[in-house]
Amino acid sequence: MKLLFIADPLHHFKIYKDTTFAMMREAQRRGHALAVCEPQHITWQRGSQVTARVTDIRLTGDATPWYEAKPPRSAALAGFDAVLMRKDPPFDSEYFYATHLLEQAERDGARVFNKPRALRDHPEKLAIMEFPEFIGPTLVTRDAADIQRFHAEHQDIILKPLDGMGGMGIFRVGPDGLNLGSITETLNRNGAQSVMVQKFLPEIVEGDKRVLIIGGKPVPFCLARIPQGSEVRGNLAAGGKGVARPLSPRDWEIGNALGPVLHERGLLLAGVDVIGDCVTEINVTSPTCFQEIFDQTGCDVASLFVDALESVL
Repeated sequence: MKLLFIADPLHHFKIYKDTTFAMMREAQRRGHALAVCEPQHITWQRGSQVTARVTDIRLTGDATPWYEAKPPRSAALAGFDAVLMRKDPPFDSEYFYATHLLEQAERDGARVFNKPRALRDHPEKLAIMEFPEFIGPTLVTRDAADIQRFHAEHQDIILKPLDGMGGMGIFRVGPDGLNLGSITETLNRNGAQSVMVQKFLPEIVEGDKRVLIIGGKPVPFCLARIPQGSEVRGNLAAGGKGVARPLSPRDWEIGNALGPVLHERGLLLAGVDVIGDCVTEINVTSPTCFQEIFDQTGCDVASLFVDALESVL
């Protein structure tokens, strides 16, 4: 097959842990051809198909240089067997517009994963609200008084912006309510921006688990991101330590319940974040942790992903 990866610049990749690189490596091992572009390289001109300035690459198998590239060329997205949207967050206006361009490419005949409409329909924090049986006490609001009432009820809470990533902008407020007002003003911008508020889950000390869903099925191992020192966030980007573990019975229950629903909507790959027994986020833009799980367990997550991709196509 001919595969197009829409991603961040290749020189930003840390190939020892990058999930998109792991996908590419496994795809090339099976004989598939690789091309890459960035979202800003996508173009749609009146009366034409959606095209992009793409670069054909071959992985070298070396640490540096880790790929060889041909000169960029213009190509219709519908000319590839699959287009994989792997651009990292933030999900800003440009990402939003990219999903519309990709949706037009689908009308041209392209096969895009994850499906552009599904990316738009599943904001990674709000998406959990559809599954109340699997989440802890959670509130989404702009209203400072609502947040105060939630704190009064639950005492120990987490506040975070809906568009945050990598643990950015996450605050914990304990029973004393110290700085709740100023934190609320910072996050909701005096009522202009919505905030997610959740009851603090003490099980975070055991890790914020990333449960991967591929083709509607849970991967047998998760990566628990464990906060270090006095840090409350387990995100790897915030210094958390990644420890691979077999799924618990509750993890399997969550994965088996959410997996078919997400897959049916066009999400070939999703990353469900679980603290204790509760889902805290559903990541759909560019879920990671393939290589960390493989390195620690031998479970070849990239192979499972390419299996699923080939099966769908």
